Amino acid sequence: MNLTFRTATPADIPALVTLIQSAYRGDSSRAGWTTEADLLDGRRTDPDAVAAVVTSADARMLIAETDGVPTGCCQLENRDGHAYFGMFAVSPTRQGGGLGRQLLAEAERVARDEWGAKEMHMTVISVREDLIAWYIRRGYTRTGETSPFPYGDERFGLPKRDDLEFELLTKTLT
Repeated sequence: MNLTFRTATPADIPALVTLIQSAYRGDSSRAGWTTEADLLDGRRTDPDAVAAVVTSADARMLIAETDGVPTGCCQLENRDGHAYFGMFAVSPTRQGGGLGRQLLAEAERVARDEWGAKEMHMTVISVREDLIAWYIRRGYTRTGETSPFPYGDERFGLPKRDDLEFELLTKTLT
């Protein structure tokens, strides 16, 4: 299989929305280990949110393609000396085989080498212990800094629990 990385264009938006949704919500997400289906219903993202990243001067959406088919993506934002990492998705049928690790490494390389970022920041739903452990194994640190989940804003999904919040994870890029 031939894995390549590229920056998304507006033509990629529909496929990216589908990919992100499939990795986190609904029955299709249960084929992978990153599902949020037990925590949230509804949408994970929408075309406007993806377009905002794709068209921003200070952000980019990286796509991992396997044999020319989008199989992973992530959002990167250039923010005052650090980069923000989000909208990370790997096709559920490709999870567990190293694609996510390779895409994360490429995102870190872009942030460090192309933007000069000294740190990568991300927020993860704090009850996602398995996902947080995956990031810790890749050098990220739990900061203990939390922010509230946007209850009532359907753009972020329909919560099934009342204890959701985001935790900031960081990594020094060397």
